[in-house]
Amino acid sequence: MVCLGNICRSPLAEGILKEKIKIQGLDWEVDSAGTGSWHVGEKPDRRSIAIARQHHINLTDQRARQLKATDLDSFDLIIGMDRSNRNNIIKLSTNAQQEKKIHLIMDFIYPNQEIEVPDPYYDRDGFEEVYEMIDKATDAMIEKLGRD
Repeated sequence: MVCLGNICRSPLAEGILKEKIKIQGLDWEVDSAGTGSWHVGEKPDRRSIAIARQHHINLTDQRARQLKATDLDSFDLIIGMDRSNRNNIIKLSTNAQQEKKIHLIMDFIYPNQEIEVPDPYYDRDGFEEVYEMIDKATDAMIEKLGRD
């Protein structure tokens, strides 16, 4: 799960998906990262922690990290929250196999429509909307990939 600073959207996506795969009994590894390095080592944004807590998900053990080129080999899927971050991930890829792993999270609900999860960092009220979007997208992801 990848966003810009790895403190708002991608930690929520990591936390939501981890909770769901635990409930479903799936053996998936989930991580998150940012394309930027501004927040490396920091906890998720307090508003992400709060909205997750409202939904009984704990993000306080997460720490921001920057996406590395080796992640494109280590993970089966690299999920971007918006087009800009997806494009930055693509720039890290070195071959077609890596590039095929890169998707937008909302593609699991709306394939090929380029729908983005907005960055709520400057919008006090945007965190619930972001949570709901990611919640629905991770349900669709599990529905599609959980059978594979």
